[in-house]
Amino acid sequence: MVSPKACGHTRGRKVVPRDEAVMHIKAAVDARKESGSDIVIVARTDSRQAVSLEEALWRSRAFADAGADVLFIDALASKEEMKAFCEISPLVPKMANMLEGGGKTPILNPLELEEVGFKLVVYPLSLIGVSIRAMQDALAAIKGGRIPPPGSMPSFEELKELLGFNAYYEEEKRYATSRLAASEKGGCNLVLLNLNQQLFPVNCQCYHVSSYSYNRQPRVQDDTTRSGQSLSGPVVEVITPEVMNNYGADGPRSPFNGIWSRTLRIKITGGDGFERLDVRIPAGFLEGITKIVPALGGVNLKELLDDAADEVGGKLLLDFNDTMGDRIQVFLE
Repeated sequence: MVSPKACGHTRGRKVVPRDEAVMHIKAAVDARKESGSDIVIVARTDSRQAVSLEEALWRSRAFADAGADVLFIDALASKEEMKAFCEISPLVPKMANMLEGGGKTPILNPLELEEVGFKLVVYPLSLIGVSIRAMQDALAAIKGGRIPPPGSMPSFEELKELLGFNAYYEEEKRYATSRLAASEKGGCNLVLLNLNQQLFPVNCQCYHVSSYSYNRQPRVQDDTTRSGQSLSGPVVEVITPEVMNNYGADGPRSPFNGIWSRTLRIKITGGDGFERLDVRIPAGFLEGITKIVPALGGVNLKELLDDAADEVGGKLLLDFNDTMGDRIQVFLE
């Protein structure tokens, strides 16, 4: 048929001339030989509706002589026409198209088609048709204040199996790295270690980002007894005091003097609007922040803190989006 191609059961069908149609099949056969490919050539014609049954039968014979592997006349109008089609070039398999729900061809089941003489059949609308009807019924139920009955749909476990989730899970285990394994854990805790070597927990919500930048491997799991507090979930990071030792415990930049004794709040909001992280830590542990949020590694937070030294109350120090699209905010409280 001529371009643009469309369903043979629709109106306005047009086909190319006989010789051009036959040359298309010959070209396909020659291309298969030249490439050495194992290609099945299905020769289709819409000439039954565009011209006549006789024209469709003539073209089908010519296609078989040109080397087609399968013959297909779309939109045959009766069982008698279907039989006439199957009688030409009997050694070449014939394909039927059962356009369910109102096409021009009578709808037969596979056994009936086999009796007529067909070797292949397609039922192009069966799956999409029953799916549409099921969705309409489900939407009508929800609109009416009900939900679809359990027996009308597969369970979640069945869906996961059908969609290949379980196979994906096995591949994840096979190729998982330690960083990925850490990110799959549930709720988490941050543990900060102050200069007196005392542990105190900072609870945070579990967060997952595609880069896994904000998740860390456990470093300390048995020191929580020092504080007498019980921590639930894995310990995901320990910020040690040596990063601040260069300031001196009694100097003007001791973690417990002036601006350095105030609190920093770090808030990360994902591009989807969900909160990834919201924690507060002493400003004295400033350099350890990049271990939690690597995106802050290139920011001079010390300079921002110095500029805010004389300010009272809260101040927004930073507000930007990282390369993953997450919004990162740092507040001085």
